This record gives sequence, structure tokens and C-alpha cells, in this order.
Amino acid sequence: MWRLRKVRHKAGRQIDSLEELRLKRRDKERALRQARRDRQLVSKRLLLNEDEEQPDVTMETTPGEQDVVSLFHKLQHSRSEKEVHLRALSKALRDPAAQLAFIKLENCMHLLVGLLTGSDAQCRLQAVRCLHELSHSPHTNVASACLPATPYLLTYLSGQSTKFTELCLYTLGNLCPDSEVVKEKLLAQGIIPTLASCLENQRHNLAVVEAVGFTLSQLLQTNHAAEKIIPMVLTSTLPSHLLSLLTPDPEFGMAPAIECAWCLHYLTCSTEDHSALLAQGALISCSSLLVSLGGAVAGGNKEHGMELLIWPLLRCVGNLLPSCPVGDLSSRAGGVHLVVALCELAHAFLRSHVALAREAAWVLNNLTAHSSEFCSALLTFNLVPRLIQLLPFSQGINTMVLRILANIAHKNKEFCVRSEELGALSALCATLKMADQDVVTLSLDVLFMMAVGSPQTAEQFVRQGGLSLLEAIQYNSAGESRRRASYLLTLPTFQQDVENMTDP
Repeated sequence: MWRLRKVRHKAGRQIDSLEELRLKRRDKERALRQARRDRQLVSKRLLLNEDEEQPDVTMETTPGEQDVVSLFHKLQHSRSEKEVHLRALSKALRDPAAQLAFIKLENCMHLLVGLLTGSDAQCRLQAVRCLHELSHSPHTNVASACLPATPYLLTYLSGQSTKFTELCLYTLGNLCPDSEVVKEKLLAQGIIPTLASCLENQRHNLAVVEAVGFTLSQLLQTNHAAEKIIPMVLTSTLPSHLLSLLTPDPEFGMAPAIECAWCLHYLTCSTEDHSALLAQGALISCSSLLVSLGGAVAGGNKEHGMELLIWPLLRCVGNLLPSCPVGDLSSRAGGVHLVVALCELAHAFLRSHVALAREAAWVLNNLTAHSSEFCSALLTFNLVPRLIQLLPFSQGINTMVLRILANIAHKNKEFCVRSEELGALSALCATLKMADQDVVTLSLDVLFMMAVGSPQTAEQFVRQGGLSLLEAIQYNSAGESRRRASYLLTLPTFQQDVENMTDP
């Protein structure tokens, strides 16, 4: 389940309202993660001020630009009540117009940095809260204005206060995508080794782990990350820490593991050299977790938000497989149990998350493309009928299943015979009648491999009226489907089967 933040309540009657606010916050965070999943876009994260979550602590009017100017002058000249003024300023800075008004004020950032580095702990917290509000601005020039504060934000990542460290991390994560100048400065200031050190020192503090994962994922999605940032990350201790933190915590929830998994995904999809990640056991770790999640789903435990962890894990495994030597594939990919898990995931999310089901089939295709052992596992565990059940579904699922069937048929004659016994041939007779020409073309490819590999399969196809299907495709289709159907009709295997059936 999603992580719950604990706060103290002044009155029991407020509990329901507070819980409702937290649910809305978690839903918003989940939507942000889904946006990154679907579009791989950077997304800003705003941490709510828990001291203000109580319904009766609200301002009657929304502060504006004038409030910002007034509060700025009060902070400049007032020796007392600075914390009160900073609280009010952080609220005022939620207005995008007020954010622009603030950064135009002379010495505005100098003032915030002074309060951020001062001796008053509460003022430091409220100062970083103001910076956090600014970092969430839709105006890209606000990020550049915050540059004087970034060295101190990085320094404070080694602090003891979880709330303070979280705010620093999310502020940095919000700032880095907006400006190339900001990103370059952060890299020069050592954000990568600082994040690695923070993750190492705070690995038991899962709220901080989640925040580090968010900030790192923001960096990994910026322009030119593959050239400048990813090599620095791969040579740091970050990958090993990310891999060790993949398992969800039973009490805290899945959020930290989700953030770490997305970081690993961005690493695998942005570079072709996966040797470092493979050497650190990335494929084993991701595959093992997928096997566990597949087992949980098969047992009926489809926890809310689980798909947000499965998505990046699937992509990591799918991207890593082409770099794994064929001889090491089974041991590194978690063994044949992974194919069982992938089939379970494809079926479990078929209706609720069609694209996720397709990605599970894509990974299965990558597994079976170069491994007879994984193809054999599909037959041994009687999973071919489960795959055949997916053929009526479009949106790329049926074409991916056909590719898997082609991988099986391509391996050897025994696999062709066994596939036919499990219903693959009858399924092909159905897909050859579909309107989707890509499906028909792939079906013809699978049929060709099965017919050439096993004369018994060719004979069964003829007995099931398959030649009339090929003739219909030959006369009614165009392009690749027509050419393939015409070629199949000239195969000696089919010609001999027809002669045998017509002999007295």
C-alpha cells in the first residue's frame, strides 16, 4: 500500500479530513508516476506542508504579489518573527505571479540563502520551504534564480532531519530539468556523488530513499543525460544501491522501490553498454522481483499501485536481455520461472492496463528469441494455451504473441509438433481470418516455420481446410500477406499433403 506520513492531530474530529488530504496527495503522486511511465517526461513534485494540512489552519484570502513584496521587506528589517514571516512567504510563493515578483526583488535570493544558512533551525526549515515552492514554479527562469542556494541544498543532504533532507532533495529534483545552466552547475557541484552518499547513509530512511530516487530520475531524463550524466552514475555506487532497494517494504509501501526501478529503467534505455549493470546483477534482481510479483498476482494479490513497479522492471529486463550472452541467459534472467511470471502478468493486467500486458509479452519475446530453454519452458509448463488466449486481443498483444510462437517454432521440429498439439495450429487458422494485415502476415510466418519444421503440422493444416484460407489471402490481400500466402501454396510439403488426401 502507499506510504502514509504520520502527523500529530490536535483533535480527533480532524482525522477524516486529514486522511482525505493524504489520499488526494498520494493520488496526485501516482498520477505523476503514471505520466513518467507513459511519456517518460520529467515531473515536478510538491511536498505539502504537513503543519498546514489541518482544515482550520487556512488563509482567508490567497496571498499575491503585494504580499510577497511586503513580506520581503519585513524579513529584511525585522529582527523578530522571522519564522512567522517565512511561513507566510512560503504560502504566498504558491502563486506563479508572486514567484516572478519575488525573483525580481533585489537581493531576494541572498536573503533566503542567509536564512537558510543561519543558526535558527526553524527559520532554515521555512527558508527551504520557500525555495521548494519556487522550485515548483512553471516559469523556467525561476530555477536559474535559485542557483545561489543549490550548494547549500546539496550540503544539507547529509543532515539528520528527515523532513529537511526530503525538502532539499525534492527542491533539487524540481530545479534540475528546467535549465541546462542549473543542471551543469549541479553536476559541477557534485550532485551525483552527493546523491550516492545520501542513499548510502540514509538507506534505512525510506522517505529519503524515495526522494533520492525522484531527484536522480529527474536528472536521468534531462537532455544529453546519456552523454554526460549516465556515465557518471554508472561509475558511482548509485546502481548497486538502487538494486539493493528494489524490494518493497511491507510497512512503508512501494514508493521507494518504484522510484529506484524507474532510475534503473532510465539507465538501461539510454545506453547500449549494459555490462556494468549486468555485472552488478541488475538482470537477476529485476527478474527475481518480477517472479515474486507474478506469483503474488497469480495468488490474487494485485495491490493498488503494483503496476507502477512492474512497468519499469519489465522495461529493465527487456532492455538488458539483448546484452546478455545467450549462454548466461537462463541463470542471469532468473531461470524458467520468469516465463511463468510474465504469462501471469500479461493475463492479470490485460483489461486494466493493456500496455503493461503488451510489455510483459514483449519481454517474453526477448527471452525466447535466442533461448531454446525458455521456449522449452513455455511448452513444459503448458503455457502455450495461455498465450493463445491472448490472440484475440489487439493493441499489439496478438502480434507479440505470434512472434513468441514463431520463436518456438524456429528452434526445432519437436517444438513445432508440441505447439501443434497444444493448439497453436488451430489458433493460426483463426488469426489468418483477421482483418489486421500485420496479424495475418505474422501468422503466415509462424505457419511457414511450423510446416517446414514438421510435415505432421503441414498435414494437419491441410486437413483443417487451411489451403482455402491461403487461397483467400492470395486473392483478397495485397503486399506481404499476398506474397507469403502465394509462396506457402507452392511448398512441396503442402502439395504432397493434398495428393495424399486425394489418393483412393
